[in-house]
Amino acid sequence: MGIPSEMRDVWVQRRAKSFIIPSPAEDQKKLRAQQSSQEGIRAGLKAAAITGVFTAVPTLIAVRKVAWAKANLNHPAQALIISGASIAAYFITVDKTVLESARKNSRAQFDNKTA
Repeated sequence: MGIPSEMRDVWVQRRAKSFIIPSPAEDQKKLRAQQSSQEGIRAGLKAAAITGVFTAVPTLIAVRKVAWAKANLNHPAQALIISGASIAAYFITVDKTVLESARKNSRAQFDNKTA
């Protein structure tokens, strides 16, 4: 199944011979977008790791000391609490970081046009 190799080669050659040439501004935009997404991923991973530690410690202590938690929170529940907090921290941090860098890039682009 899939695309035969001859057909794939034709499509690749056709794409390489495109008559549209990207401007340097488009290359800069693509580079800034890639950098901001990488920066967001890095910040999100840091936040997820820190949040994982800060939620794991109280959860595990509560399961051993608090009677209600000891009776009602089994291993999957503990894992869901910890991973849920880590996942939320990751996505919130990535979103904030990417939006912040997009805001910086648009301000810089606006300043370059007005100057």
